[in-house]
Amino acid sequence: MATHADDGAPAEVYFEFTPYGRSVKVAAIDAATGTEVSVIGPAGAARADLERLALQKLRARLRANA
Repeated sequence: MATHADDGAPAEVYFEFTPYGRSVKVAAIDAATGTEVSVIGPAGAARADLERLALQKLRARLRANA
């Protein structure tokens, strides 16, 4: 069972940024379960915005798998 924070977010998440031309792929990985999701956004987007988007997708995946 994954340990999650009170707000339902994974307790520990790893982010991986991979640039592809004018885009960047952001992978979010839940450390407890190994569940991974990814999003693609513009390379010029704020890092925090891309992380937030990937985290929202990861939360949705973890809820669906629960």
